[in-house]
Amino acid sequence: MEVQGKIKMIGQTQTFGSNGFRKREVVVTTEEQYPQHILVEFVQDKCDLLNNFAVGQPVKIGVNLRGREWVNPQGETKYFNSIQGWRIENLAAQPQGGGAVPPADQFAPASDLNEEDYDDLPF
Repeated sequence: MEVQGKIKMIGQTQTFGSNGFRKREVVVTTEEQYPQHILVEFVQDKCDLLNNFAVGQPVKIGVNLRGREWVNPQGETKYFNSIQGWRIENLAAQPQGGGAVPPADQFAPASDLNEEDYDDLPF
């Protein structure tokens, strides 16, 4: 799954527990008729993926939905969901219209062609 929009907020990396669990959050605002503010968590080594991004950048984030169950001290079962990021792309850096390919006249003609080379392709 993917979430696409502009970065609204990037949090600091937080560390929890004695085992050093790391988490970093980013909020992305979708660009649609009714914009949504989506909180995405990056955990462990994925926290560092956010280092090269800033507020206002258009991004596409690859996400997984995560759910967990917790039983409170009173014995009630509670359920929690999270959106966990695993990839982030800067959409502003992508070239529009297929990229910059030089015109055909800038390529040197092939000079090592051999008419006797066998080609078994059916087309």
